[in-house]
Order: sequence, then C-alpha cells, then structure tokens
Amino acid sequence: MKKTIGMFAHVDAGKTTLAEQLLYMTDTIQERGRVDHQSAFLDSHDIEKERGITVFADQATMQFNGSTYYLIDTPGHVDFSPEMERAIGVMDAAIVVISAVEGVEGHTETVWHLLRKHGVPTFFFINKIDRVGADVPRVLEEIRHELTEDACMITEEDVLHEGVMQSSLIEAIAERDEKLLELYMEQGYEVSQWLDTMTAMIREGQLFPCFSGSALQNMGVTHFLHQLDLLTVTDYDPGADFAGRVYKIRHDEQGTRLTYIKAMGGTLQVRDEIVYVSGAEMIREKVTFIRLINGGRVTNTDRVHAGDLFVVTGISAAAAGDGLGALSGRTAYELVPTLKSKVLFESSIHPKDMLRGFRLLDAEDPSLSVQWDEPAQAIHIHVMGIIQLEVLERIVFERFGYRISFGEPEILYKETITEDVVGCGHFEPLKHYAEVHLRLEPGERNSGIVFANACHPDVLPVNYQHLVAQHVGERDHHGLLTGSPVTDIKITLLKGRAHNKHTHGGDFREATYRALRQGLEKASNRLLEPYYHFKVKVDVEHIGRLMSDLTQAKANFEPPETSGDKVTVTGSAPVSTMMNYSMELAAYTKGRGAISLVYGGYDRCHNEADVIDRKGYDKNADPEYSSSSIFCAKGSGYAVPWDEADRHMHV
Repeated sequence: MKKTIGMFAHVDAGKTTLAEQLLYMTDTIQERGRVDHQSAFLDSHDIEKERGITVFADQATMQFNGSTYYLIDTPGHVDFSPEMERAIGVMDAAIVVISAVEGVEGHTETVWHLLRKHGVPTFFFINKIDRVGADVPRVLEEIRHELTEDACMITEEDVLHEGVMQSSLIEAIAERDEKLLELYMEQGYEVSQWLDTMTAMIREGQLFPCFSGSALQNMGVTHFLHQLDLLTVTDYDPGADFAGRVYKIRHDEQGTRLTYIKAMGGTLQVRDEIVYVSGAEMIREKVTFIRLINGGRVTNTDRVHAGDLFVVTGISAAAAGDGLGALSGRTAYELVPTLKSKVLFESSIHPKDMLRGFRLLDAEDPSLSVQWDEPAQAIHIHVMGIIQLEVLERIVFERFGYRISFGEPEILYKETITEDVVGCGHFEPLKHYAEVHLRLEPGERNSGIVFANACHPDVLPVNYQHLVAQHVGERDHHGLLTGSPVTDIKITLLKGRAHNKHTHGGDFREATYRALRQGLEKASNRLLEPYYHFKVKVDVEHIGRLMSDLTQAKANFEPPETSGDKVTVTGSAPVSTMMNYSMELAAYTKGRGAISLVYGGYDRCHNEADVIDRKGYDKNADPEYSSSSIFCAKGSGYAVPWDEADRHMHV
C-alpha cells in the first residue's frame, strides 16, 4: 500500500524532529538529525539550517510493515503557508504536531482549517511531554475546544494492531455509531468491527486520533507509528488510466523545469505522453525523465504507479494544482498574500534579466504573483510577511547571483461593485472589429471573479465567446478607485459581434477590457481590504489595554471569555491595523500574551477615503485600460467616451 503523509505544526512544536525519528525507526536514515544541530534530513537547504525553520515542503520515502510511505515535511511558519497548502492536495493523511507546553497556537488553527477544507484524515501528536510545563490533558482539552470535539486520545495501553483497546476508546467510538453502540450494549467489544469502524470514521473526518510523546527522546513514537499504519488505508488503482496531480514546480541548476506529481491512478513510463489543460489550451507533452526524491537523494526510474510521488521533466506549462491525464480540473488554493512589495536592485542589472529570474520563482510559488510595471520598469511581488522577503533575498542571490532588497511592504487592496450594471466595449480601428456586452453583478464576498455565458451562438460564434471568457480570466483587472484588482463580481457575456474579414486575435481582448471598464464606470465602486480572524489571550490584568487596542484597530469582536486568570477575545480586524500587534502584545504582557492571526478574506475598507487619496490613482491615465470605445468612420478610428458609447454600439 502507498500512503502520502503530511507533517504540520506551528513553529518549534517539533514537527521536523518527529519526521527524523520516523525515518530513523524505519531505517531510512542511519542517524537522527536535529534542527538545532543543522543536520535534519528534510531541512537540507542552507536557509532552513541557518534559520532552524522549514521553508520548503520537502519529502522522504520510508518503508514500514509492507507499505511505502511518502513523508512531506511542510513549513511551519505562516509566511510560507502557500507552500504548505499546495502540498495538502496530494496527502492521504496528516500528522499535526502540537507542543505539550505551548498547546494549540495560531498556525495550528490555519493548518486545521485547510486540512478540513481538503478533507484530509488527521492525527494529532502532542509532542515534548518531557519538557517542564508539559500538560497533555490540558492540550487535549484545547484541541477539543478550539479545533474539534471529535479528538480521541489513544494511549500506549491501546495497542490496536494487537486488538487491545481501553474501555474509554471503545466507548468513544461506539458513541459515534448507533449500530456499534447497540452491538456494544448487547454483545460487547468485537475487535474487527471496532477497527473497521474507527478506520472509516478517520477517513471520513468523523474521528481524529490523538497521541502523545517526545520525538526528541523517542517516547511514544514507535506506538504512534504502529497505530498510524493500521488506521490509514488507501486504494489506488494502478490498472486505471493515468491520472496525476501537480503539487510543486522547481528548476534544477541548468534551469530545467521539474514538475512534481502524485499519481492518483494508473501507471506512467518515460516517453509516455501526458495530456493537460493550460489556460484554455489542451497540451500534449512527452515525459523525458522520471525521478524519485528522498530528501536530497535523487533516483532515476523508468516507471511509476498509482500512489507514487515523483518528478518529471518534459512538461512545460502545468502549474501546481493542475490535474493531468484522466484527472481534470485544478485545485483552488485559499491562502493568499495580503502584502505587496517592490523589488529593489542595482542599476547595473537590466530589469528584464531580473524579471526572468522572478518569473522562474513565480512558476515555483504562484502566490508571488510577480507583476511587471512597464512604464516604471519595476517588479512588484505579493508576499505573506517580512520573513518571506528575507528568505527571497537569499534565494535570489544563491540562484541568480543578484543582490536585491525590497521596498516597505504595502497592504494589497481590492475593489468591487455594489449594483448590477451592463458594460459595453467596441474596438474598431481600421481593419479591426470586436464588440462585447457584459453584465456585472456584485458577487458573494471572497468569491473572486465568476464568469457566466448567456450569449447565443447565433449572436456571436462560440470561438469568440471562448475568447471573451479567456480574457476575463487571464489577469487581474484594475478597479477605478485605486487601480487595485477587482473581485467578487459575476461577469456574464450577454452578446457581441465579430466581423468575417476584419476581426483579429487581440480585438476581443480590447473589446472585453473596455466593456468591463465601462461597466465599472456605471457602477458604484467599493474598496476592500484584507482581514484577520484573531484570537488573543491575556492575563485578566491586561484586558482593559487589550480592549482599548482592539477598538483602536477597528476590530469587531465577541464578548471576552474568562477562564481562571486568563481572558480570551476573538474577532476580526483589518490586516493593516493588526499586522504588527503581536510585538506590541508581547511587550506589554512581558511575553505572556498569546495571539493567533488567521487570514479571513476581504471586506469593506475601514479608511477608504484615506487609502484612495494616498494611492492617487488616475483612472483616465491607466496605460493598460480605457473605458472609451473605438469606432470607425470614413476609414479611420475615433474614440467615444464611456458615457456616450452605448448609443453607438452595433448590437
């Protein structure tokens, strides 16, 4: 059986140490590495060794009890969350490591939310029970209170692979299944039925086993591995047509594109052709090499099967999340950066050379959303935080030899509309022709751009309808208030027109952009900003200061909850007002306050007028967008302003 297991944790909970212990126990490595000794098998990059944190989602392979395990160690720092999320889509199960001292922390909640969204069976390992201040019962209660009531403790007395279950575990499972409870009351405990039911519950997200131990001291790890092996089941079919999911892109030292894939079904061989969709285009490409990755070790192979993780060359355009072969569609990722920053570099470096390097990084980490500002000859990127920028400086120097820095990160704003409108765009300079009519409607908050088609083929041929859909989705479109991307809008193609002789490739792009822009001109526009969902825990003596700070930060929050000498406040607040609050909290609580900040999507900007004024965007001077339409008369084109264009339209 082949199983892909992900390792997750907040920074310093001991995730990489547990991974090292599992690899050592299964004879994958000859000695255990340590993060603090810069010798961890999976933290092989210099950046990771020096910082003592996992930055890249690296993988190892181990054999245990007849099964092949692919172990993926994911980043624990919030700045590298998108790297973590991309790996989740190919996992069969997850291990969430929580410190027995610190308990459930901010990043733990982010991880939990994503694992539930993707439906990944999840096991908890409460680590560091050998440390002063460790309290397993308290942490178990935190898991049940803050993450899931269906967390179930499995102690070393529960030896499931030998059919031994304590009464507390037997009853916990029976309570969640009516038939099993009835059977228990009538006949008592029966090993195989309990195990089958428990395995099914874990797989369906109805039960979440918890274990405790110390990865560093090898306490409880052997027991955990045996139970994990018994309770994870996969059913990949190597006889099916090949189906794969891309979960990572990298480039080797020669610049060759490496595509990391999980085979979800079937078999793949060198020289086989892979079919996938990129943009609106169906692509067929042959695999030139297949490689297996185990930490820093690379092995060439001729064939891989369902359930395997591997790397191929020869695939030029597939991106993380794309389905390959018999697996269609693309995984939608939830975690998005809320900051943007300008790349600063010496004038001796040609901007286009720098851009080429960042385009490679953008393929590897699509959340960077690298943007090129042609008039300013500047590069802007999207980031999660300051630590990510520091790591990027190092990566750019090591890979491309460029010394760079970054401008002060700025909040990433977005824009939307508050009413239904119809926008029209016409593009008809001499020997060109396209016309597009779009209905724009406010969408659900955080729904993004949704495209719909209500145009009949008799009105506009299907191939041109596809072009309109492609142009709507091919990029972020500038809003009118600050030039920030528009979002949360449903865009419906109503009608359009082409010319048999004069319509060319780019004409429908021009008409579509102008129709969208004219619709925005007609609508009431609203500025949006990113928000955090927060949870802050302080000593009772600090609650007055906390409430004052949250009010100042324009936060919305629930009434405080008191437990003993601690008070917890939950709510939401703009990223712009809360992004640096953890340092302030640590200062006035002398490090005893705890804060969890989880990305909570976009909502109405709390200081819209100030932001618009500061941005100084001139909607009439945007070189990429115009709300005017172009018509033709007497052999030459002329512009018609947006508010006069409707009566000139041809449809």
